[in-house]
Amino acid sequence: MKKYDTVIFDLDGTLLDTLEDLRDSVNYALQGAGMPLCSTEKVRRSVGNGIRRLMELVVPGGAEHPRFEEVFETFRSHYGAHCNDKTAPYPHIMELLAMLRESGHKMAIVSNKYYDGVQELKRLYFEDYITVAIGEKEGIRKKPAPDTVLAALEELGSSKETSVYVGDSEVDIATAANAGMDCIAVAWGFRTREEQERAGAMVFADDPMDIPELI
Repeated sequence: MKKYDTVIFDLDGTLLDTLEDLRDSVNYALQGAGMPLCSTEKVRRSVGNGIRRLMELVVPGGAEHPRFEEVFETFRSHYGAHCNDKTAPYPHIMELLAMLRESGHKMAIVSNKYYDGVQELKRLYFEDYITVAIGEKEGIRKKPAPDTVLAALEELGSSKETSVYVGDSEVDIATAANAGMDCIAVAWGFRTREEQERAGAMVFADDPMDIPELI
């Protein structure tokens, strides 16, 4: 008997490796403003709380910098046009989604990436598998608040008791806790296993194909 009938996935660092495209757009915006460029590692550690927060962490002085809004808009425009240059599903993700669809699980994406970007990546990669995708938008609190997850569950007609959240960061672990849901942390994403353990993760998938056994 299935323990869970619904799986809610984070997007960046869980389903898709988006790091290089994010880094390239960050550095395009920074370079255009004559600001120091960021390493891949710096960007990796700065993602997870939405693109505005990402840019606050990489622009010197953050949102207080007089050119912050200009740099942020340059990043947003560039990333909108180049969000799929190097992005790809992690190995075995598509096999996992096919298996979950075959077993009758309902699935959703809940991300702090801006709403239009989430919809575009869902359309490109996951349209055949995932019916609900929610990104950052006005009027609903982003993760780690539970609002977007609870909205996805409502749209799917699922309960938190029979759903599990799958993510790769401390934001995801807190989101699951705030939503009253179980959580599976993944070891292949933007945060290390140790970082997630410090944030409270207890159940891990080392490979996407571990997930069917956990649910």
